[in-house]
Amino acid sequence: MEPSSTGEGIGKPRDSASPGDLVDLGKIRTLLQAEDDTKTFTGLALVKSLLDNSPQLRDDQDAIQSLWGSISAKFLRRLIRTGSASSNSNGKDMLNLAVSVMHTFSVLLPAEALGESKFTRCIPLLIQAVLNSSPEIMDSLLRLLYTLSSVPQGAKAIIEVEDLSPLTEAAPSSPLVLDIILYAFLNTMGTPEGKQTLVSRVNDTIQSLVSSFKGTDSVTLLEFLGGLLRQIFPPNPTWLGAVVGYIQNLVRSRPNPEARSAYTNATASLLQVYPDDASKLLFTDDKDADKPLGYLLVHLLLIDIRSSAPTLLAKINSPEYPKISRRLASAFDTTTMFIGFLVRSLEDESMGSLVMSPDSLLKLRQTISETMSVTVEYLRDRWDASVAGAMGLHPEARSANTVTSMGTRHTLAWDSMKDAAEQDPFILSAIRALALWLREDENESLRKEATGLTDMFMDLYTSKTSGDLDFRSPILVALEPLVTIKRGREILLQNGGWKVLAQDLTNIVREPPSREDDMIRGIDVVRVLLSVVELERRGNSEEWMDLITTVAAWDLPDPSQSSSVQEFEVSLLQLCCVILTNASSGTRKRYKHSISSIAGLASQLERSTKPTDPLREQLDDVLDMLSELR
Repeated sequence: MEPSSTGEGIGKPRDSASPGDLVDLGKIRTLLQAEDDTKTFTGLALVKSLLDNSPQLRDDQDAIQSLWGSISAKFLRRLIRTGSASSNSNGKDMLNLAVSVMHTFSVLLPAEALGESKFTRCIPLLIQAVLNSSPEIMDSLLRLLYTLSSVPQGAKAIIEVEDLSPLTEAAPSSPLVLDIILYAFLNTMGTPEGKQTLVSRVNDTIQSLVSSFKGTDSVTLLEFLGGLLRQIFPPNPTWLGAVVGYIQNLVRSRPNPEARSAYTNATASLLQVYPDDASKLLFTDDKDADKPLGYLLVHLLLIDIRSSAPTLLAKINSPEYPKISRRLASAFDTTTMFIGFLVRSLEDESMGSLVMSPDSLLKLRQTISETMSVTVEYLRDRWDASVAGAMGLHPEARSANTVTSMGTRHTLAWDSMKDAAEQDPFILSAIRALALWLREDENESLRKEATGLTDMFMDLYTSKTSGDLDFRSPILVALEPLVTIKRGREILLQNGGWKVLAQDLTNIVREPPSREDDMIRGIDVVRVLLSVVELERRGNSEEWMDLITTVAAWDLPDPSQSSSVQEFEVSLLQLCCVILTNASSGTRKRYKHSISSIAGLASQLERSTKPTDPLREQLDDVLDMLSELR
């Protein structure tokens, strides 16, 4: 709408604005459009007063847009520039007026208006003004920048400001600054040129923030990094050591719940983005110390899990559950990374010695096992609440139906109203940590406990749909040690485990070319089924023989394939050989044509495999076994 010098452009009086308001608007617009700066300033002051004291006018979108269109963008920028550079009271009044008016309009105007140049061209000046702002002006100024950071154009304008030090220096005393920077980074990622801009800016900004927080408890900075690093991966961080130092300081200080949440989330994010460098900094320390910081960090995280898990189910529908579950998921993720780092350090001779003293490692081993036992109990209870009702409970005894991504199910009333268990990232993190510990620690008692989760594992394995969490790989890691004990194999077969895993193999075989992840998962599936076949010896199972038929009809992919594809092919042929070897002679006769087809596949694979290939010896064994079976 074109502004005019009278009230006619506003329209007829309506319920939302009285005739007196319309007269005032006409006068104000005349002042705003005057060439005299004093009149323009007066008009701007009247706009602020009118909007502050006229709730009805604030709801009149036509009037709001007309007033905003009457304000000179150049005059606003001049007020901000002059006000931020001046130390006298008149200068501060200029800045305060410009910021207050812009903040009010940023709230009242539609979202698309926030991306217009009248707002975005003021952003560099607003950031510079942070340096000399009074506390009153600072609050409105930061809230204005926060609002502008919510749109891509505003976010991009913030990131493109060459010197963000006025913001980063204010961050320790004004936590809203961190939200502004976070949203500016995240919303810039969505623009085509945004990612390229971010590459050079993220590290510099974080380094500046790290310097600004020196001498503070750094809680808000760590919370900021815990959220940012899950979305953006800045390369070659020079600030990593300093951030780890902040985490270690908090670990030493027996922090409050907010601080504990901050360092827990930040630790998990650092390990996710910089697994090698962060692991060395976080988990290695003075081995002669009574309680090395790496030990203390993991120990405190495990205590948090054990103390929180028993009460977590009761909070599942409470407002604080997302924050609690995120913290505990981060604790599990850090535990997983620690276990992996410990295993690698024991296998890597170049590291020279243990990352901790033997006494500290023994204490942690016991603590981790106790924590994983509590984890098994929680997962069982959570799954019963979500799906099963109780372990072994007949489906007809369950509660009312609910529709989930896994289909219509009976659930109890105390399950989450928002997210099903298979959509909860906390469940995935817990299973991932449990699975790795089950595999790496030969604790038969814990493995027997974990076999009680087999029905949950199978349901989660088949729950993968587009956009959902993928539980398959960690479940396979968990099943690998569980099927080494008789009870684990029996429960797996009772819960349809063979059918589920064999179907996954069938899908991989029938849908080439498969992704690298599919090949690796296929190798893990074969490893689990191979243990079942070798130790159970149920050679008369027709369900097992269905896999022979599937493989016999397999059309091998192109010979020029990755090593993981070849490893999958050889391992699958090995599984077929063991199944056939354990089958009765009558069964083998019925499948003689399938055996010949599988032998042909093995020969075809042999021709495309070099004699020096590490897989060649395994392939020769497969050919020998098939020759004996024919």
